[in-house]
Amino acid sequence: MLRRAPAAAAFAVLGLAVIFGADVVGLLAQRSVYADLDDRALVQVVGRGHYYADRRMPGVGIPATILTAVTATAAFIWGTPLLGVLSAAGLVLLVTWLLVYARIAKPINTTLTAAALADEVPADARSLQARWDAILPLRVTLIAATLLLLLSTLALL
Repeated sequence: MLRRAPAAAAFAVLGLAVIFGADVVGLLAQRSVYADLDDRALVQVVGRGHYYADRRMPGVGIPATILTAVTATAAFIWGTPLLGVLSAAGLVLLVTWLLVYARIAKPINTTLTAAALADEVPADARSLQARWDAILPLRVTLIAATLLLLLSTLALL
C-alpha cells in the first residue's frame, strides 16, 4: 500500500495545484479587474464565473481531498510517523480551507450567481465581493502550505 501512497500524493498535489492557481489568479489579477467594473458588470462576471466554477471545481477538489486523506492514512500505517504528521497536517489545512470556503465564499458565490442569472444587482454586491476578496490571502496561504506538506511527504516516501 505504501507504494500507492506516492501516486495518491502526486494526484492530490495536481488537484490542489488547480485550486491554488485559481485562488492565486483571483488574488493577483481578478480583484483589480473587478474594481474597474461597474456594479452590473461585476455581478454578471463574478456571478457567472461562480456558476461554472462551483459546478466544475468539485470535480478537482473532492478527489484531491480524498487523495490527501489516503496519503495521510497510508503514511501513518505503512510509512513513518514523520510522513504521517506531514501529510495529516496538510489534510488539516485543507479541511480548514474547505471550512473557510463553505462558511464565507460559498454563500457569497450563491448570492452573486443567483443575481447574475436573474439579471439583478444586489445593493450589497460590492461589499459581498470585498468580503470574498478579503479571504483570498488566507485561502492561498492554506493551499500553499498544504501543497508544501504534501510535496514534502512525497519527497520522503
